[in-house]
Amino acid sequence: MLVPYLLFLAVVMFACTAFHRLSARLGVPALLAFMFLGMLFGSDGLLKVAFEDYAFADQVSTVALLFIMFYGGFGTNWRAARPAAAPAIVLSSLGTILTAVLTGLFCHLALGMRLLEGLLCGAVLGSTDAASVFSILRARKLALKENTDSLLEVESGSNDPFAYMLTAVLLTAMESGITPGSVARLLAGQLLFGLAFGFGVGAAALWLLRRLHIGASGFDTIFVVAVALLSYAAPAALGGNGFLSVYITGILLGNGDIRNKATLVPFFDGVTSMMQMVLFFLLGLLSFPSQMPTVLGPAVAIALFLTFAARPAAVFLLMAPFGGSMGRRLLVSFSGLRGAASIVFAVMTVISPVSTDNDLFHIVFLIVLFSISLQGSLLPWAARRLGMIDEGGNVLRTFTDYVDEAPVQFIQFTVPLAHPWCGRAVRELVLPPGALLISLQRGEEQIVPGGGTRLQRGDRLILAALEPEGTPGVCLSEKTVEPDDLRDGARVADLPLRAGALIVLVQRGEEYLIPRGDTELQPGDLLVINSTEQE
Repeated sequence: MLVPYLLFLAVVMFACTAFHRLSARLGVPALLAFMFLGMLFGSDGLLKVAFEDYAFADQVSTVALLFIMFYGGFGTNWRAARPAAAPAIVLSSLGTILTAVLTGLFCHLALGMRLLEGLLCGAVLGSTDAASVFSILRARKLALKENTDSLLEVESGSNDPFAYMLTAVLLTAMESGITPGSVARLLAGQLLFGLAFGFGVGAAALWLLRRLHIGASGFDTIFVVAVALLSYAAPAALGGNGFLSVYITGILLGNGDIRNKATLVPFFDGVTSMMQMVLFFLLGLLSFPSQMPTVLGPAVAIALFLTFAARPAAVFLLMAPFGGSMGRRLLVSFSGLRGAASIVFAVMTVISPVSTDNDLFHIVFLIVLFSISLQGSLLPWAARRLGMIDEGGNVLRTFTDYVDEAPVQFIQFTVPLAHPWCGRAVRELVLPPGALLISLQRGEEQIVPGGGTRLQRGDRLILAALEPEGTPGVCLSEKTVEPDDLRDGARVADLPLRAGALIVLVQRGEEYLIPRGDTELQPGDLLVINSTEQE
C-alpha cells in the first residue's frame, strides 16, 4: 500500500524540480509553478487526485512555514539589513495592520461583507511573500538601490507573525465574541511569548553551540533542527506566536559565531526548498478551479484595491519619517506580493468553527495567483522604470549565480607597484595549479587577457579556479569588531584569538580586505575567521 504513495511522491518531486528550472528561466516565481502543478494534479485537474483534507493541509503547512521562516531569519545578513531595519519593522507590524484594516473596510463597504468577515479577509492578506519577490530579483539578476532589497527581505520575512495574530484575533472574535481587554491580553501573550522564546531559545542555542563539540558529523545539524522546532512549539503551546519566535531564533543563529555554518546553510537551503515545494503543491492540490469563477469578481476587486490603494497608502504613510526617494516608496508599494502564507491563513478560516458567507479560501487563492503572475512579472519592469536598479550589484549577483551553476570560484586581485607581476606578460606568470586569469580591468577598459598582455600597476585581475568538493580544515565564523574590543590603532596581530584561529577576511563597509598582521582594525569591521576549534 505504501509503494503507490512513494511513486506518486517521486513523480511530484521530479515534476516540481522541472517546473522550478523552467520558472527560473522565465523569471516567474517557483511558487506559481508549484501551485499550478498542484491544480493540474487536483480534483479538477487532469489527474483527478481527490484531496479536501483542510486539517491535514493546515498541519503540513504549519511545519513548512516553520522551517521557511526559520531559514528566512537564518539567511538574513543583519549587518547588511541594519540600515533598513527600522522602516522594515514598522512596515511589517503597523504596515500589516493598516493594510489589513483598509482592505477589510473595502470588503465591507464595497463588496458587502460583514465587517468582521471583511477584516478577516484583510488580515489573511496582510502579509507579503519574501520568496516570491526574491526569486524574481534573483532570476533577473537585479539588485536594488537604497537598501531596498534588504528592506523587502526583513519586512517580508517578519510580517507573517503579525498577519497570523490578526487572523487569530478575528477568528476568536467571530467565534465567541471578544472585548478590548481580551484582545490586548491575546496580543500581549502572542508578542511576549514569541519575543521571549525567540531571543531565549536563540541565545541558549548559541551558547551551547559555541561550547559543546557534538562529536558525530551531522549531529550539529540535527541539534539546530531541534532548536527550530522548539522555538516554534514552546511559545505556541503557551498561546504565544511561534512564527515570530522561530524567525528571531533564525536571525540569532544565522548571524552568530557558530560551528559548521558552511554545512548548515546547504542543509537548510535544501530543506526549505523541499518545504516550499510541498507547501505550494499542496495548496494547489487543495483548490478547486471549478469553484473560482463564482468568486472571480470579488477577488479581482480586492486584488486591485490591495495593490493600488491599501498597500501604497500604508507604505507612503509609514515610510514618510524615514525619507528615501519617491522611486523607493513606489517600488516598495508595488513589491507587496501575496504568497503562500496568505493561503495558509485562509486554510485556518476553513477549519475553524467560524462560519463565513464567502469562500475566503478561493478568493485568497485567486488574489495570490493575480499577485504573483501579473504583479510579480511586472516587478523587474517597474524597478527599471523607477530607476531603482543598482547596476553595480549586478556583477556580484551574476558571479554568485554562476557559482551556483558550476563548481567555479573567482578571486579578485589588484596589482600594486612593487609586485613581481607588475610589467610581466600573462604567459610569464606563475599561477597556482588549476587557476586561470580570465579578466583584467584597466581603468574603465575591460580586457580579456592573452598570453602577451602585460600587467600594469592598478590592473584589477579576476582569477578562476575549480571549487573544491568540501574543504577540510575550514570552519568559518564571523565577528564584528566593537569599540570596546581594541584600542586605537590596533592591528590584526594585536587581536586576541583562540588557538588555531586565523582572520581570513575583513569587510569594512563596502570594502573587502585580505588582512595581514599589520592591518589596522576599526570598530564595525566584520571579521571572517577560520578556526579548527570553537570555544
